[in-house]
Amino acid sequence: MARVGLTPERLTRAGAEMADEAGFDQVTVSALARRFDVKVASLYSHVRNSHDLKTRIALLALAELADRGSAALAGRSGKDALTALADVYRDYARDHPGRYAAAQFRLTPEAAAASAGARHSQMTRAILRGYDLAEPDQTHAVRLLGSVFHGYVTLEQAGGFSHSAPDSQESWTRILDALDALLRNWPTTEAG
Repeated sequence: MARVGLTPERLTRAGAEMADEAGFDQVTVSALARRFDVKVASLYSHVRNSHDLKTRIALLALAELADRGSAALAGRSGKDALTALADVYRDYARDHPGRYAAAQFRLTPEAAAASAGARHSQMTRAILRGYDLAEPDQTHAVRLLGSVFHGYVTLEQAGGFSHSAPDSQESWTRILDALDALLRNWPTTEAG
């Protein structure tokens, strides 16, 4: 018997919680049905399949991250803004490892267009305006920052820094200092 109150939103949130507990790769419609003690078929009126469920979790994670980023950036600029946004990604990955993994899920072009993904780019570009970067350098810098933030968080989550000194917080601070210095002194290319 299907439980009353199942909605796509409730299933998405439960799937996101499951991702944080067991890992994003463990999220399936079958696992979610077990969690609610219902038959798998009863969930198909709310989600099409496991890919649809994962897409919904990815959209939720991207929106949550964008909301946190927007709040953290309010009234900040320069290095303060850079550090605030970087810390949002790192803290979100620590607080919600499964959702953070979901935020990396490959979306269809339609889902990507409807996602908060564009807000992430806009926030990063807002920070970069404080460094006076023009195109195409601004796009290069967006890619650099995304790569550094995601790369560091991924390595840290995998335990890559847990057995060596200095501690990962000290490295994180130094990396952000170095990014700030690089952005303030962005290399220019000479016209041919």
